[in-house]
Amino acid sequence: MQSFDPDKSGAEIHANDGYRPNVGIVLLNQLNQVFWARRAGRDGWQFPQGGVKRNESVEQALFRELYEEVGLKRQHVAIVGHTRSWLRYDLPEEYLRRVRPRGNRKFRGQKQVWYLLRLIGEESAVSLDNSRKPEFDKWIWTDWWTAVEEIVEFKREVYELVWEELCRHLPSNPFYQPSSYLRR
Repeated sequence: MQSFDPDKSGAEIHANDGYRPNVGIVLLNQLNQVFWARRAGRDGWQFPQGGVKRNESVEQALFRELYEEVGLKRQHVAIVGHTRSWLRYDLPEEYLRRVRPRGNRKFRGQKQVWYLLRLIGEESAVSLDNSRKPEFDKWIWTDWWTAVEEIVEFKREVYELVWEELCRHLPSNPFYQPSSYLRR
């Protein structure tokens, strides 16, 4: 795994390795439920995530994506932790044909740093229409393992790794099962 430095930005993290730099967001409420959102106009649900632009750090991308997709600002959340390295997933071939950037035959998928955030502001601040083309059209609070089981298959392994890495930041909680739950 390639280590992650949250202060690096731009070209330093945009290596031509076939993976687009991306930030993933797991947002917790006070009951340790996770924010789970439905892709606009689709059946699929996921955690918020988005690309890191060349002129921003991963943390800057985190707060930009959080606002664009969920309507929350820095003052609405506290950073609990983040993954220690980039986590990667390859897109299936049928997706690659549609999304592969022109001229970039190396493009394979996403490399992601995932942040665990705690909502400290009011839930009423959540707004899904903060961009010209909203990413999501519905959201709920759910338990983490439901999200892992329901995510599209090609992202499931990354979601399991995110769980294994970020659950160390959670307090002991009877609603969270040990990571062996994911390896049934």
